[in-house]
Amino acid sequence: MKRIAAVTMVRNDDFYLTKWVRYYGAELGKENLYIYFDGTDQTIGDFCQGTNAFLVPKIGSQVVEAEKGRLKFLSGKAAELLGNGYDLVIGVDADEFLVVDPKRGVSLSEFLSDMDVDVSVSGLGLDFGQKLGEEADITSDEPFLRQRSYALIGTRYTKPSVVAKPCVWGSGFHRIKGHNFHIAKDLYLLHFGYFDMKRIQDRFADKDRLAQGWGKHMKKRSRTINVVSSKKALDFDCWTSFARLCQSIVRPPYAWNKPAMFNLDIVVRIPERFRDLV
Repeated sequence: MKRIAAVTMVRNDDFYLTKWVRYYGAELGKENLYIYFDGTDQTIGDFCQGTNAFLVPKIGSQVVEAEKGRLKFLSGKAAELLGNGYDLVIGVDADEFLVVDPKRGVSLSEFLSDMDVDVSVSGLGLDFGQKLGEEADITSDEPFLRQRSYALIGTRYTKPSVVAKPCVWGSGFHRIKGHNFHIAKDLYLLHFGYFDMKRIQDRFADKDRLAQGWGKHMKKRSRTINVVSSKKALDFDCWTSFARLCQSIVRPPYAWNKPAMFNLDIVVRIPERFRDLV
């Protein structure tokens, strides 16, 4: 088996980080998780016990500046880990979960260990929303996928999350500078950052985020909820296969190393086999 680490950086995000530690800890071993808290004013929760968790000086005061600094920092940490015996490093936000389709019957570490990764590998991005009028407010008591059934197939979340060589991630892990990407069959990146209207509204009241310029960004993210609430959900297996092929071929004119999909809004319903993953 390959040695695989996962890295992330968080600020005021224990709701997601708790789930992140539980999921990746089970898949990779807690000792292979590297968590960097953005700001020495943060508190490392007890649930991080057994991981490698660090308080670091706050990076940047505005969203664009902070994102560039954050990914430069994490790219450096990933390079260090690759130089210290790890075969692969997963870089994701605390609200992102790289999962293998349960029909494969293998763990994430088994799946990645069987792959020949040159520079990076991506999962197909699924951006989860809340179907208003059908799905209640999210709780931490049950798996997310027991509470949310609909996702927008999103090019923004088809990210080169797994790297095998030192490289530089662009802001938000959305691309690797100077390299293309490969989308693995049966691998998905699930994004839960904007899957609950109440949580989005609560984030508007977070003065720390608003001071960094996140207000406009968070308003944009409520779009996913509006799309999954208004569009008919399509067959998962059929349309994820189409999206994987499309995103592997099509590129936006402004960034050859990012996926594109003709600006299609494709909503899918998640099969029952995924329900207990996250």
